[in-house]
Amino acid sequence: MTRDAQVSPARYVITGPPLPSALRLGLSRSRLELTQYFRQRDAVVFTFGYPLIMLVIFGSIFSGDVQGTNIPYVQYFTAGITATGVMSIGFQNTAVAIASDRTDLAIKRLRGLPMPELSYFLGKLFASLVEGAMQTALLIACSIAFFHVHLPANGEDWVTLLWVFTLGLATCAALGILLGGWVKDGRTASAVTLPPFLVLQFVSGVFFPFNELSPVLRSIGALFPLKWMCQGLRSVFLPNAALVAEPAHSWQRPETAVVLAVWLVAALLLALRTFRWKEKYEN
Repeated sequence: MTRDAQVSPARYVITGPPLPSALRLGLSRSRLELTQYFRQRDAVVFTFGYPLIMLVIFGSIFSGDVQGTNIPYVQYFTAGITATGVMSIGFQNTAVAIASDRTDLAIKRLRGLPMPELSYFLGKLFASLVEGAMQTALLIACSIAFFHVHLPANGEDWVTLLWVFTLGLATCAALGILLGGWVKDGRTASAVTLPPFLVLQFVSGVFFPFNELSPVLRSIGALFPLKWMCQGLRSVFLPNAALVAEPAHSWQRPETAVVLAVWLVAALLLALRTFRWKEKYEN
């Protein structure tokens, strides 16, 4: 048989529809995340109730005005407690959820699916945005109803509220994804996430005017996103007369956007490099 007469082996090419994009998979994943979240009624009640309880407590204790202004303390606290509620959903809940997925072997099972890590992260992020929007709307509504807090005065303030909320929550969620990827056991995740969450509240101007903190604490708080989220939201809820209580005597909106964006990008890049579907010690 000549070489030309030899029959070449058959080649089979499997064709089919292309896989969905990472964004589409992320949106589909977010629907599943939201369904699972709202089935956990105790977690939903705590998450949505925590900032409301803090608002009621501090709004009842501090009934006067911010020093040097005629602005009620409750107006000041609304911005800070809104920011800490966003951080609770974005950072703490996301980190605990990812650690729990690892403990329940959900992440190990997802490893066998043609889903990129980015889609898994986007699912967590989109779900956090929905939960955070609902919580923020509820908190603002209660602030208006019970403490006569004023809504943003103009269109620019509403735009600022939107981008500070979105960018701040995305940043907190990215940090939650990063920390959740490091925590090995979902049963200890709350113990790992709670200390930094509590400490940052007291050095970021959540419960006390930021200018009343010591310079050292202000410098520490300024390194992290929560301080800038609080300041960005104060620029929405407070009049310019409140600038006397700001150390920089400015709302620093451009700086807020830059700091949050840098934290967001850095956390996502680091999470993508360090996140593993399967631990080395697993079979």
